Amino acid sequence: MIKGVKITKLKIIQDDRGKVMHMLRKDSEVFKNFGEIYFSTIYFDKIKAWHLHKESTLNYTCVKGKVRLVLFDDRSDSLSKGSIQEIILSPNDYNLVTIPNNIWNGFKGLDKDESIIANCLDMPHNENEMVRIDPFDKTIKYNWK
Repeated sequence: MIKGVKITKLKIIQDDRGKVMHMLRKDSEVFKNFGEIYFSTIYFDKIKAWHLHKESTLNYTCVKGKVRLVLFDDRSDSLSKGSIQEIILSPNDYNLVTIPNNIWNGFKGLDKDESIIANCLDMPHNENEMVRIDPFDKTIKYNWK
């Protein structure tokens, strides 16, 4: 487990008309501030990685499909420095993953259909506070297979 990462079980309310999928409330212990919500889709066996937010806290949940979220901690002052954490996200095991700033993250599509990840950041998206590297960069020793 990477220090500062929180996994919160979420509630789905379903009936014969469909469902309501809770994500984040302002009275939740992981809520810091509202910046922006966006949705990222990913196709089967594709990889979106690696990126790191220098300032933003991320709140990920998977509302459709299934993905493998991978986190890597290279924060110099962290007790979990060098750790990798894998988390499977899907509506079948519906969770919110809160990722503090300066944690590398990426995900891989595991569902045959398109998967959808919702992300609620605590500040508006700003490309200038992000760092990106290739999914197969040797800086992070992770095998996406």
